[in-house]
Amino acid sequence: MSSPQPVHAWDEPEGIAPRGTLVLLPGRGEHGGVYERFGRRIAADGYRVRALADPSPAPDAVIDQAAKLLRDETLPGPRVLVGSDTGAVYAAWLAARGAPGLDGLILAGLPTTPHAVAATSGWEAELDQRTACPTHRGRLASDDAFRRGALTDTDPAGLPALEGVSVPVLALHGADDPVSPLPEAVRAYRALPGVELVSLAGTRHDALNDLTHRTAAATIVLYLERLRLSSDLAPIAVREDLA
Repeated sequence: MSSPQPVHAWDEPEGIAPRGTLVLLPGRGEHGGVYERFGRRIAADGYRVRALADPSPAPDAVIDQAAKLLRDETLPGPRVLVGSDTGAVYAAWLAARGAPGLDGLILAGLPTTPHAVAATSGWEAELDQRTACPTHRGRLASDDAFRRGALTDTDPAGLPALEGVSVPVLALHGADDPVSPLPEAVRAYRALPGVELVSLAGTRHDALNDLTHRTAAATIVLYLERLRLSSDLAPIAVREDLA
C-alpha cells in the first residue's frame, strides 16, 4: 500500500479559540497544498483545516488517514469532512458508512457520472474546465506536484451512495461546471433528503477555488457556525420581511 502525502495544515490565529475542524479530500490530480488559499481563509475564522492527498492513487491509505483525523479527540469539533471533485465521492462514501467522529459533510463539484471526462485539446482547455480564477490558474500552472490531464481519469467507483449519509450536508456546485453540469448534480442530490445545495454563479468545476472562492468560503463558514449550534442547522442570520 502506498503511503499518503503529508497532511497540509492551517490553524486558527494565535489567541483565538478553535471552533472546529475540516478534513479535506482533494480531487483528481490535486494535492492538499492546492487548497492553501481556502485553508488560510477558513482558519482565519477559527476553524482548523487538514488537507490530505488526492485519494485516487492510494484510496485505502488516504481514507484511513481521514478516518483517523475524524476520530482524533485532540482536534476540536465539530469535525467536518470536505470533498472536492472525486474527493467528494470518497467523502460521501466515508460518511455513508457512518465514520466515527464525523459531524458534517461538505461536497464541492461532485462528479455526476462514473465515466471519465473526454480528453481535452490540451492544458489550456483543462484549465478552462477547472477554473476562471487567474490566481488559481497561475497556481495550477506553476505547481509541479499537480498532475495535468487528471480530469480524463475515470471516477473512482461510480456515483456516491448518498442515500446512506445521515449527517448534515452542504453541497457547493458551479453553475457553469462543464465537468459535472449543475442540472445533473441537482438530480443526484435529490437522493439525499435535507441536503443544502448552493450553486455558485459564474463558477466552473473547482468550486472552492474559482472566481467565487470568497463566497464559497463564506457559505461554508455560515454552515459551520450553524452546525456548531445544532445539527438541525437553524439559521442564524435571518432576513426580515419589511413589507
